[in-house]
Amino acid sequence: MNIVCLDLEGVLVPEIWIAFAEASGIPELKRTTRDEPDYDKLMNWRLGILKEHGLGLKEIQETIAGIDPMPGAREFLDSLREITQVIIISDTFTQFAAPLMKKLGWPTIFCNELEVADNGEITGFKMRIENSKLSTVKALQSVGFETIASGDSFNDLGMIKASKAGFLFKSPDKIKADNPSLPAFEEYDELLDAIKKAL
Repeated sequence: MNIVCLDLEGVLVPEIWIAFAEASGIPELKRTTRDEPDYDKLMNWRLGILKEHGLGLKEIQETIAGIDPMPGAREFLDSLREITQVIIISDTFTQFAAPLMKKLGWPTIFCNELEVADNGEITGFKMRIENSKLSTVKALQSVGFETIASGDSFNDLGMIKASKAGFLFKSPDKIKADNPSLPAFEEYDELLDAIKKAL
């Protein structure tokens, strides 16, 4: 039994924090897991900036409402789900992901939870499990699945390397250069073909 594990942001939808950085006029928020491998450090830094500017969940959700999947993402996902099981494994949060899942046809997603005060301030975050992407892939393997994984960032490398086949997709040049053994693709049809061959 195969199961495909995909990252969300940068692979199927644009980066939420980059879109919010542009909408809010706070360029520091453009920093993502492509730039910072330590996710806890990155999120705590983001929450500090939000607090400093008096921004909360409502403002981010307003930006997310205007984000559409990348061109071809929905079709790619639909084609993939016709031939195998697919789980999106993301370090994003349920409060961010739901509107995007609707636009992608409600695929299964494993992600995390934000802690939000009554006034809408994001006070913290609860990760589902440590090293969530790698841990999830290992858990799937432990119950008899062979995994195929794809993502674009530092936090995807664990699940990609632990899978029977793994692919970089729309990754920055540095990540591609640092991982020359991983096939890297820029187009959905190339990724779909590579996954089909690995099944």
